[in-house]
Amino acid sequence: MRLYGSWGDHPPARREAHEIRWRHEPLPRPANGATLLPHGLGRSYGDSCLNDGGALLDTRGLDHFIAFDPERGLLRCEAGVTLEAILASFVPRGWFLPVTPGTKHVTVGGALANDIHGKNHHRCGTFGRYVTRFELLRSDGRRLVCSPQENRELFRATIGGLGLTGLVTWVEFALKRVASAWIDCESVRFWRLEQFFELTQDSDARFEYTAAWVDDLARGAARGRGFLFRGNHAGGGRAPAAPRRAGPRFTVPAYAPSWLLHPWAVRAFNALYFRRQRADVVRALRHYDPFFYPLDAVGDWNRLYGRRGFVQYQCVVPLDDACAAVGEIFDSVAAHGEASYLVVLKQFGDLPSPGLLSFPRPGATLALDFPHRGVRTLELLDALDGIVRRRAGRVYPAKDARMSAASFQAYFPEWRELAAHVDPAFSSSFWRRVTRGTESN
Repeated sequence: MRLYGSWGDHPPARREAHEIRWRHEPLPRPANGATLLPHGLGRSYGDSCLNDGGALLDTRGLDHFIAFDPERGLLRCEAGVTLEAILASFVPRGWFLPVTPGTKHVTVGGALANDIHGKNHHRCGTFGRYVTRFELLRSDGRRLVCSPQENRELFRATIGGLGLTGLVTWVEFALKRVASAWIDCESVRFWRLEQFFELTQDSDARFEYTAAWVDDLARGAARGRGFLFRGNHAGGGRAPAAPRRAGPRFTVPAYAPSWLLHPWAVRAFNALYFRRQRADVVRALRHYDPFFYPLDAVGDWNRLYGRRGFVQYQCVVPLDDACAAVGEIFDSVAAHGEASYLVVLKQFGDLPSPGLLSFPRPGATLALDFPHRGVRTLELLDALDGIVRRRAGRVYPAKDARMSAASFQAYFPEWRELAAHVDPAFSSSFWRRVTRGTESN
Protein backbone atom coordinates (compact mmCIF):
# COMPACT_ATOMS: atom_id res chain seq x y z
CA MET A 1 0.00 0.00 0.00
CA ARG A 2 1.40 3.39 -0.95
CA LEU A 3 1.68 6.08 1.73
CA TYR A 4 0.69 9.51 0.43
CA GLY A 5 2.55 12.38 2.02
CA SER A 6 4.61 15.44 1.20
CA TRP A 7 8.37 15.51 0.80
CA GLY A 8 8.83 17.31 4.10
CA ASP A 9 6.99 14.54 6.02
CA HIS A 10 4.99 17.32 7.69
CA PRO A 11 2.17 17.76 8.43
CA PRO A 12 0.61 14.29 8.75
CA ALA A 13 -2.70 13.78 6.94
CA ARG A 14 -5.40 11.14 6.61
CA ARG A 15 -6.05 10.29 3.00
CA GLU A 16 -8.10 8.07 0.75
CA ALA A 17 -6.66 7.65 -2.73
CA HIS A 18 -8.14 6.83 -6.13
CA GLU A 19 -5.80 5.80 -8.90
CA ILE A 20 -6.37 7.51 -12.26
CA ARG A 21 -5.12 5.16 -14.95
CA TRP A 22 -6.74 6.51 -18.10
CA ARG A 23 -7.30 10.14 -19.05
CA HIS A 24 -10.75 9.45 -20.54
CA GLU A 25 -12.30 8.02 -17.39
CA PRO A 26 -14.64 10.18 -15.25
CA LEU A 27 -13.70 11.52 -11.86
CA PRO A 28 -14.43 9.19 -8.92
CA ARG A 29 -17.06 10.09 -6.37
CA PRO A 30 -15.59 9.66 -2.87
CA ALA A 31 -17.69 8.46 0.02
CA ASN A 32 -19.47 11.03 2.18
CA GLY A 33 -18.92 13.81 -0.34
CA ALA A 34 -15.20 14.13 0.41
CA THR A 35 -13.26 16.65 -1.65
CA LEU A 36 -10.66 15.71 -4.28
CA LEU A 37 -7.07 16.78 -4.95
CA PRO A 38 -4.63 15.57 -7.65
CA HIS A 39 -1.44 14.01 -6.26
CA GLY A 40 1.59 13.09 -8.37
CA LEU A 41 4.94 12.24 -6.77
CA GLY A 42 4.33 14.28 -3.61
CA ARG A 43 7.45 16.44 -4.00
CA SER A 44 5.74 19.54 -2.65
CA TYR A 45 7.34 20.17 0.73
CA GLY A 46 4.26 21.11 2.76
CA ASP A 47 0.52 20.50 2.58
CA SER A 48 -0.38 21.90 -0.85
CA CYS A 49 -0.34 18.27 -2.11
CA LEU A 50 -2.33 16.93 0.87
CA ASN A 51 -6.07 16.75 1.50
CA ASP A 52 -6.53 15.74 5.11
CA GLY A 53 -9.88 13.99 5.52
CA GLY A 54 -10.52 14.14 1.78
CA ALA A 55 -9.46 12.04 -1.21
CA LEU A 56 -6.40 12.16 -3.43
CA LEU A 57 -6.33 11.45 -7.16
CA ASP A 58 -3.17 9.43 -7.78
CA THR A 59 -2.11 10.59 -11.26
CA ARG A 60 0.98 8.42 -11.68
CA GLY A 61 -0.94 6.18 -14.11
CA LEU A 62 -1.32 9.10 -16.55
CA ASP A 63 2.19 8.51 -17.84
CA HIS A 64 1.88 8.40 -21.63
CA PHE A 65 3.37 10.62 -24.31
CA ILE A 66 0.65 11.67 -26.77
CA ALA A 67 2.31 13.66 -29.56
CA PHE A 68 5.46 15.59 -30.43
CA ASP A 69 5.98 18.25 -33.10
CA PRO A 70 9.72 18.27 -33.93
CA GLU A 71 9.42 21.49 -35.95
CA ARG A 72 8.19 23.55 -33.00
CA GLY A 73 9.36 21.33 -30.16
CA LEU A 74 5.80 20.97 -28.82
CA LEU A 75 5.28 17.97 -26.57
CA ARG A 76 1.81 16.79 -25.55
CA CYS A 77 1.77 14.28 -22.71
CA GLU A 78 -0.42 13.10 -19.87
CA ALA A 79 -0.17 14.93 -16.57
CA GLY A 80 1.49 12.05 -14.72
CA VAL A 81 4.54 11.96 -17.03
CA THR A 82 7.65 12.85 -15.02
CA LEU A 83 10.38 15.31 -15.92
CA GLU A 84 12.79 12.38 -15.59
CA ALA A 85 10.92 10.47 -18.33
CA ILE A 86 10.95 13.52 -20.62
CA LEU A 87 14.69 14.03 -20.17
CA ALA A 88 15.43 10.34 -20.79
CA SER A 89 13.39 10.36 -24.01
CA PHE A 90 14.19 13.76 -25.48
CA VAL A 91 17.71 14.82 -24.46
CA PRO A 92 19.21 12.17 -26.81
CA ARG A 93 17.11 13.76 -29.58
CA GLY A 94 18.47 17.24 -28.85
CA TRP A 95 15.68 18.66 -26.67
CA PHE A 96 15.62 19.85 -23.06
CA LEU A 97 13.08 21.16 -20.55
CA PRO A 98 12.47 24.91 -20.91
CA VAL A 99 12.43 25.25 -17.09
CA THR A 100 13.35 22.70 -14.43
CA PRO A 101 13.34 22.76 -10.62
CA GLY A 102 16.00 21.15 -8.42
CA THR A 103 14.57 17.64 -8.83
CA LYS A 104 13.50 15.70 -11.91
CA HIS A 105 11.08 13.64 -9.80
CA VAL A 106 8.16 15.92 -10.59
CA THR A 107 5.12 15.26 -12.78
CA VAL A 108 4.10 17.60 -15.57
CA GLY A 109 0.82 18.15 -13.74
CA GLY A 110 2.77 19.16 -10.64
CA ALA A 111 4.98 21.47 -12.69
CA LEU A 112 1.85 23.17 -14.00
CA ALA A 113 0.03 23.33 -10.65
CA ASN A 114 3.02 24.96 -8.94
CA ASP A 115 4.24 26.92 -11.98
CA ILE A 116 7.76 25.74 -11.26
CA HIS A 117 10.85 27.89 -11.76
CA GLY A 118 14.54 27.07 -11.98
CA LYS A 119 18.06 28.43 -12.29
CA ASN A 120 17.16 30.22 -15.53
CA HIS A 121 14.24 32.35 -14.34
CA HIS A 122 16.12 35.54 -15.19
CA ARG A 123 16.21 34.36 -18.84
CA CYS A 124 13.16 32.13 -19.24
CA GLY A 125 10.65 32.77 -16.45
CA THR A 126 8.38 30.00 -15.19
CA PHE A 127 7.13 26.74 -16.68
CA GLY A 128 3.73 28.28 -17.39
CA ARG A 129 5.24 30.57 -20.05
CA TYR A 130 5.85 27.49 -22.23
CA VAL A 131 2.44 25.86 -21.80
CA THR A 132 0.31 26.24 -24.92
CA ARG A 133 -2.78 24.34 -23.76
CA PHE A 134 -4.07 21.60 -21.49
CA GLU A 135 -7.26 19.65 -20.78
CA LEU A 136 -9.05 20.29 -17.49
CA LEU A 137 -11.61 17.79 -16.20
CA ARG A 138 -14.10 19.50 -13.87
CA SER A 139 -16.26 17.73 -11.30
CA ASP A 140 -19.41 18.46 -13.33
CA GLY A 141 -18.00 16.20 -16.07
CA ARG A 142 -16.94 18.95 -18.46
CA ARG A 143 -13.63 18.53 -20.30
CA LEU A 144 -12.29 21.97 -21.13
CA VAL A 145 -9.31 22.67 -23.37
CA CYS A 146 -7.63 25.72 -21.81
CA SER A 147 -5.18 28.00 -23.60
CA PRO A 148 -4.47 31.73 -23.92
CA GLN A 149 -7.34 31.78 -26.44
CA GLU A 150 -9.78 29.20 -25.00
CA ASN A 151 -11.13 29.31 -21.45
CA ARG A 152 -8.53 31.97 -20.70
CA GLU A 153 -9.54 32.57 -17.09
CA LEU A 154 -9.26 28.89 -16.19
CA PHE A 155 -5.93 28.77 -18.04
CA ARG A 156 -4.59 31.53 -15.79
CA ALA A 157 -6.13 30.09 -12.64
CA THR A 158 -4.80 26.55 -13.22
CA ILE A 159 -1.18 27.57 -13.87
CA GLY A 160 0.11 27.93 -10.33
CA GLY A 161 -3.38 27.06 -9.04
CA LEU A 162 -2.17 24.20 -6.77
CA GLY A 163 -4.45 21.57 -8.35
CA LEU A 164 -7.64 23.27 -7.15
CA THR A 165 -9.39 23.99 -10.45
CA GLY A 166 -9.93 20.34 -11.45
CA LEU A 167 -7.92 17.43 -12.82
CA VAL A 168 -5.46 18.26 -15.60
CA THR A 169 -5.38 15.18 -17.84
CA TRP A 170 -2.81 16.28 -20.45
CA VAL A 171 -0.51 19.23 -21.08
CA GLU A 172 1.09 20.63 -24.23
CA PHE A 173 4.26 22.69 -23.83
CA ALA A 174 7.40 23.68 -25.71
CA LEU A 175 10.79 22.03 -25.24
CA LYS A 176 14.04 23.81 -26.12
CA ARG A 177 16.78 22.68 -28.50
CA VAL A 178 20.18 21.77 -27.05
CA ALA A 179 23.35 20.50 -28.70
CA SER A 180 24.28 18.00 -26.00
CA ALA A 181 23.52 16.68 -22.53
CA TRP A 182 26.41 18.64 -21.02
CA ILE A 183 26.79 21.98 -19.27
CA ASP A 184 29.75 24.38 -19.39
CA CYS A 185 29.74 25.48 -15.77
CA GLU A 186 31.66 27.51 -13.25
CA SER A 187 31.79 27.54 -9.45
CA VAL A 188 32.65 31.03 -8.20
CA ARG A 189 33.52 31.59 -4.55
CA PHE A 190 32.32 34.81 -2.92
CA TRP A 191 33.35 36.00 0.52
CA ARG A 192 30.38 38.04 1.72
CA LEU A 193 26.70 38.52 0.94
CA GLU A 194 27.21 41.85 -0.83
CA GLN A 195 29.57 40.16 -3.27
CA PHE A 196 26.84 37.75 -4.36
CA PHE A 197 24.69 40.63 -5.55
CA GLU A 198 27.65 42.12 -7.39
CA LEU A 199 28.47 38.81 -9.07
CA THR A 200 24.93 37.93 -10.05
CA GLN A 201 24.49 41.04 -12.21
CA ASP A 202 27.35 39.95 -14.47
CA SER A 203 26.48 36.25 -14.22
CA ASP A 204 22.83 36.66 -15.20
CA ALA A 205 23.91 38.57 -18.30
CA ARG A 206 26.36 35.86 -19.46
CA PHE A 207 24.91 32.60 -18.13
CA GLU A 208 21.52 30.99 -18.62
CA TYR A 209 21.65 29.15 -15.29
CA THR A 210 22.70 30.71 -11.97
CA ALA A 211 22.12 29.89 -8.30
CA ALA A 212 24.19 30.13 -5.11
CA TRP A 213 24.83 28.11 -1.97
CA VAL A 214 25.23 30.41 1.04
CA ASP A 215 26.63 29.83 4.53
CA ASP A 216 23.90 31.21 6.78
CA LEU A 217 26.00 30.77 9.93
CA ALA A 218 29.10 32.77 8.97
CA ARG A 219 29.36 36.04 10.89
CA GLY A 220 31.15 39.35 10.69
CA ALA A 221 32.88 40.17 7.41
CA ALA A 222 32.19 36.62 6.17
CA ARG A 223 28.40 36.80 6.62
CA GLY A 224 26.70 35.37 3.54
CA ARG A 225 29.79 33.79 2.00
CA GLY A 226 29.24 30.98 -0.48
CA PHE A 227 29.50 29.69 -4.04
CA LEU A 228 27.74 30.92 -7.15
CA PHE A 229 27.10 28.10 -9.61
CA ARG A 230 26.51 29.18 -13.20
CA GLY A 231 26.42 27.48 -16.57
CA ASN A 232 25.33 27.28 -20.21
CA HIS A 233 24.44 24.33 -22.44
CA ALA A 234 27.61 23.01 -24.04
CA GLY A 235 28.07 22.60 -27.78
CA GLY A 236 27.90 19.15 -29.29
CA GLY A 237 31.60 19.11 -30.10
CA ARG A 238 32.52 19.18 -26.43
CA ALA A 239 30.24 16.36 -25.30
CA PRO A 240 32.02 13.26 -23.91
CA ALA A 241 31.30 10.04 -25.75
CA ALA A 242 30.09 8.07 -22.74
CA PRO A 243 26.66 9.04 -21.31
CA ARG A 244 26.30 9.44 -17.56
CA ARG A 245 24.67 6.56 -15.71
CA ALA A 246 21.34 7.65 -14.20
CA GLY A 247 19.89 6.84 -10.80
CA PRO A 248 20.78 7.66 -7.18
CA ARG A 249 24.27 6.81 -5.97
CA PHE A 250 22.92 5.68 -2.61
CA THR A 251 19.74 5.81 -0.55
CA VAL A 252 19.28 6.96 3.02
CA PRO A 253 18.09 3.70 4.65
CA ALA A 254 16.41 5.12 7.77
CA TYR A 255 15.55 8.35 9.56
CA ALA A 256 18.66 10.11 10.85
CA PRO A 257 19.20 10.97 14.55
CA SER A 258 18.30 14.51 15.62
CA TRP A 259 21.88 15.51 16.55
CA LEU A 260 22.94 15.26 12.90
CA LEU A 261 21.29 18.61 12.17
CA HIS A 262 22.30 20.42 15.33
CA PRO A 263 23.61 23.95 14.56
CA TRP A 264 27.15 22.98 15.57
CA ALA A 265 27.08 20.16 13.00
CA VAL A 266 25.79 22.54 10.32
CA ARG A 267 28.50 25.07 11.21
CA ALA A 268 31.22 22.43 10.84
CA PHE A 269 29.77 21.21 7.54
CA ASN A 270 29.53 24.74 6.14
CA ALA A 271 33.11 25.55 7.08
CA LEU A 272 34.42 22.40 5.40
CA TYR A 273 32.23 22.88 2.33
CA PHE A 274 33.39 26.48 1.86
CA ARG A 275 37.03 25.37 1.94
CA ARG A 276 36.58 22.47 -0.46
CA GLN A 277 37.48 24.64 -3.48
CA ARG A 278 41.07 25.94 -3.69
CA ALA A 279 40.64 28.53 -6.45
CA ASP A 280 38.07 31.33 -6.48
CA VAL A 281 36.79 30.15 -9.88
CA VAL A 282 36.65 26.53 -11.04
CA ARG A 283 35.45 25.65 -14.55
CA ALA A 284 34.19 22.24 -15.62
CA LEU A 285 32.11 20.36 -18.15
CA ARG A 286 29.34 18.52 -16.31
CA HIS A 287 26.45 16.31 -17.32
CA TYR A 288 23.08 18.00 -16.83
CA ASP A 289 22.04 15.51 -14.14
CA PRO A 290 24.49 16.50 -11.35
CA PHE A 291 24.36 20.15 -12.41
CA PHE A 292 20.58 20.49 -12.08
CA TYR A 293 19.71 17.64 -9.71
CA PRO A 294 22.52 17.09 -7.16
CA LEU A 295 20.10 15.96 -4.44
CA ASP A 296 18.56 13.32 -6.71
CA ALA A 297 21.84 11.42 -6.31
CA VAL A 298 20.73 10.65 -2.75
CA GLY A 299 17.59 8.54 -2.57
CA ASP A 300 15.11 9.47 0.21
CA TRP A 301 17.35 12.33 1.37
CA ASN A 302 14.41 13.81 3.27
CA ARG A 303 15.00 11.12 5.93
CA LEU A 304 18.13 13.00 6.97
CA TYR A 305 15.84 15.41 8.83
CA GLY A 306 14.49 12.76 11.17
CA ARG A 307 11.08 11.32 11.90
CA ARG A 308 9.43 14.66 12.63
CA GLY A 309 10.18 15.82 9.10
CA PHE A 310 11.36 19.22 7.96
CA VAL A 311 10.06 22.48 6.58
CA GLN A 312 11.45 24.57 3.77
CA TYR A 313 11.07 28.32 3.79
CA GLN A 314 11.36 29.97 0.38
CA CYS A 315 10.67 33.65 -0.06
CA VAL A 316 11.25 36.39 -2.60
CA VAL A 317 11.99 40.02 -1.67
CA PRO A 318 12.36 43.09 -3.91
CA LEU A 319 15.86 43.49 -5.31
CA ASP A 320 16.48 47.04 -4.12
CA ASP A 321 16.21 45.82 -0.50
CA ALA A 322 17.32 42.22 -0.98
CA CYS A 323 20.78 42.29 0.58
CA ALA A 324 19.49 43.86 3.81
CA ALA A 325 16.46 41.52 3.87
CA VAL A 326 18.54 38.36 3.43
CA GLY A 327 20.97 39.54 6.11
CA GLU A 328 18.08 40.16 8.50
CA ILE A 329 16.73 36.67 7.81
CA PHE A 330 20.13 35.13 8.61
CA ASP A 331 20.30 37.13 11.84
CA SER A 332 16.82 35.95 12.84
CA VAL A 333 17.71 32.31 12.16
CA ALA A 334 20.79 32.65 14.37
CA ALA A 335 18.87 34.44 17.11
CA HIS A 336 16.43 31.53 17.26
CA GLY A 337 19.30 29.05 17.63
CA GLU A 338 18.63 27.37 14.27
CA ALA A 339 20.68 26.63 11.16
CA SER A 340 20.07 25.37 7.63
CA TYR A 341 22.23 22.95 5.69
CA LEU A 342 20.63 23.85 2.40
CA VAL A 343 20.57 27.60 1.70
CA VAL A 344 19.96 28.57 -1.91
CA LEU A 345 19.97 32.18 -3.14
CA LYS A 346 19.06 33.34 -6.62
CA GLN A 347 17.83 36.40 -8.48
CA PHE A 348 14.47 36.30 -10.29
CA GLY A 349 14.01 38.20 -13.53
CA ASP A 350 11.21 40.46 -14.73
CA LEU A 351 9.36 37.87 -16.79
CA PRO A 352 5.69 37.68 -15.76
CA SER A 353 3.96 34.32 -15.64
CA PRO A 354 0.54 33.69 -17.17
CA GLY A 355 -0.41 32.04 -13.86
CA LEU A 356 -2.70 33.92 -11.51
CA LEU A 357 -1.01 32.70 -8.30
CA SER A 358 2.53 32.23 -9.59
CA PHE A 359 5.20 32.76 -6.91
CA PRO A 360 8.16 34.40 -8.72
CA ARG A 361 8.41 38.17 -9.04
CA PRO A 362 11.43 40.43 -9.71
CA GLY A 363 13.81 40.21 -6.77
CA ALA A 364 15.99 37.78 -4.84
CA THR A 365 14.68 34.40 -3.72
CA LEU A 366 16.06 32.57 -0.71
CA ALA A 367 15.32 28.96 0.31
CA LEU A 368 16.24 27.40 3.67
CA ASP A 369 15.55 23.94 5.14
CA PHE A 370 14.91 23.38 8.86
CA PRO A 371 14.24 20.15 10.78
CA HIS A 372 10.82 20.38 12.38
CA ARG A 373 11.37 20.84 16.11
CA GLY A 374 7.84 21.88 17.03
CA VAL A 375 6.94 25.27 18.48
CA ARG A 376 10.46 26.73 18.22
CA THR A 377 10.54 26.08 14.48
CA LEU A 378 7.10 27.57 13.95
CA GLU A 379 8.06 30.66 15.95
CA LEU A 380 11.14 31.13 13.77
CA LEU A 381 9.12 30.89 10.58
CA ASP A 382 6.56 33.36 11.90
CA ALA A 383 9.43 35.76 12.56
CA LEU A 384 10.70 35.29 9.01
CA ASP A 385 7.18 35.97 7.72
CA GLY A 386 7.28 39.29 9.55
CA ILE A 387 10.52 40.24 7.79
CA VAL A 388 9.20 39.24 4.37
CA ARG A 389 5.87 41.02 4.81
CA ARG A 390 7.52 44.25 5.97
CA ARG A 391 9.67 44.21 2.85
CA ALA A 392 6.77 43.53 0.45
CA GLY A 393 7.89 40.00 -0.39
CA ARG A 394 6.04 36.67 -0.51
CA VAL A 395 6.47 32.99 0.45
CA TYR A 396 6.22 30.03 -1.96
CA PRO A 397 3.00 27.99 -1.37
CA ALA A 398 4.51 24.79 -2.82
CA LYS A 399 7.15 24.82 -0.06
CA ASP A 400 4.89 25.94 2.80
CA ALA A 401 3.40 23.89 5.65
CA ARG A 402 2.40 26.53 8.19
CA MET A 403 1.91 30.14 7.02
CA SER A 404 -1.12 31.93 8.42
CA ALA A 405 -4.17 32.95 6.42
CA ALA A 406 -3.26 36.59 7.07
CA SER A 407 0.23 36.14 5.64
CA PHE A 408 -0.95 34.22 2.58
CA GLN A 409 -3.61 36.78 1.77
CA ALA A 410 -1.09 39.61 2.14
CA TYR A 411 1.42 37.83 -0.11
CA PHE A 412 -1.16 36.88 -2.75
CA PRO A 413 -3.99 39.42 -3.01
CA GLU A 414 -4.99 37.57 -6.22
CA TRP A 415 -6.24 34.64 -4.13
CA ARG A 416 -9.86 35.81 -4.26
CA GLU A 417 -9.77 35.73 -8.06
CA LEU A 418 -8.43 32.17 -7.92
CA ALA A 419 -11.16 31.24 -5.40
CA ALA A 420 -13.79 32.09 -8.01
CA HIS A 421 -12.35 29.36 -10.28
CA VAL A 422 -11.72 26.62 -7.69
CA ASP A 423 -13.75 23.53 -8.55
CA PRO A 424 -16.37 23.06 -5.79
CA ALA A 425 -15.41 19.40 -5.40
CA PHE A 426 -11.66 20.14 -5.01
CA SER A 427 -9.76 21.29 -1.97
CA SER A 428 -6.47 20.82 -0.09
CA SER A 429 -5.14 21.06 3.42
CA PHE A 430 -3.19 24.15 2.37
CA TRP A 431 -6.16 25.93 0.81
CA ARG A 432 -8.41 25.37 3.80
CA ARG A 433 -5.69 26.67 6.11
CA VAL A 434 -4.92 29.87 4.21
CA THR A 435 -8.56 30.77 3.47
CA ARG A 436 -9.87 29.92 6.94
CA GLY A 437 -12.55 32.34 8.13
CA THR A 438 -13.34 33.67 4.65
CA GLU A 439 -16.33 33.26 2.38
CA SER A 440 -14.36 30.97 0.02
CA ASN A 441 -13.76 28.29 2.63
